[in-house]
Amino acid sequence: MSTHNLTVIQRLRLIFDNFTLILIGVVLLASALPAHGSGAVFFEWLTRFAIALLFFMHGAKLSREAIIAGAMHWRLHLLVFAFTFGIFPLIGWAMSPILLPLLGMPLLIGMLYLCALPGTVQSAIAFTSIARGNVPAAVCSASASSLIGIVLTPLILQLLLDADAGTTGMAESVVQISVQLLLPFMIGHFSRPWTAEWINRNSNWLRWVDQSSILLVVYTAFSESVIGGLWAAVPPLSLLVLTIVCTVLLVIVLALTTFLSRRFKFSREDEIAIVFCGSKKSLATGVPMAQVIFSASAIGPALLPIMIFHQIQLMACAMMANRYALQFDAESGDATTAK
Repeated sequence: MSTHNLTVIQRLRLIFDNFTLILIGVVLLASALPAHGSGAVFFEWLTRFAIALLFFMHGAKLSREAIIAGAMHWRLHLLVFAFTFGIFPLIGWAMSPILLPLLGMPLLIGMLYLCALPGTVQSAIAFTSIARGNVPAAVCSASASSLIGIVLTPLILQLLLDADAGTTGMAESVVQISVQLLLPFMIGHFSRPWTAEWINRNSNWLRWVDQSSILLVVYTAFSESVIGGLWAAVPPLSLLVLTIVCTVLLVIVLALTTFLSRRFKFSREDEIAIVFCGSKKSLATGVPMAQVIFSASAIGPALLPIMIFHQIQLMACAMMANRYALQFDAESGDATTAK
């Protein structure tokens, strides 16, 4: 494997590790100094603006050419969507009788929410690129997953829950999510003739806008939950068990995506896109959506599973991308030698 690719992987993992440390720091800050009173009102409005800006930028980054380039690969997209919005929720539903006594209802709801979320965009595409996979298909599949999830996630979650369990009305949630997330996304996408070049040129520092928006939403959400008694309801042992459960869930899905992509005779490039798009869940989408779907008392436990799963999936996929790339280089070297 080339030194350049090793450097890319090391930088990618370093970025996410740093972000995770900051994310933990924000949770600790919200636990020690939660926003309340007029401060909470201020952060609530600031959070709404940050979310709108975040999805505006996502829309502005997505080129129509990338959509067209990957859209025709319908078998790949069908399998990715089947995992994201079908197999993931089914696994969560099947594990519920076991998870309820282990985690308690608040964290179980968070696990079901995790299973209902759309896939990631940036990291799925980044890992697919590093592993030498089908990048255009990954761009299309991951982007479509985020858009479809705006409607499907609340509906799937409603099917998985026997009662509201701290959620707002799901029909109302779909409307609110569409206004708060989909509308800025579409405005951003249609603004591409005027904004795309500037955003691409300044992508290095604009990355911090993305991450700052997520951190702000996490602080606001956890402030509300801490005031509502979050840590009294979620002891440290439950966090350890939750980490193990998230790891097991990821291992199951990674094994299934790899097996089925080979069983259906996809190419290696397509297999890579399926594995990295079909096994991931989006923190960037999950945090803003939770603001709409869950009540103040339920939002903290609802976010803990996706925050833990997010870091586990990044570490696991970084190692897998490295392995795929090494295999590609080894096979390329053998082919060159044979000639």
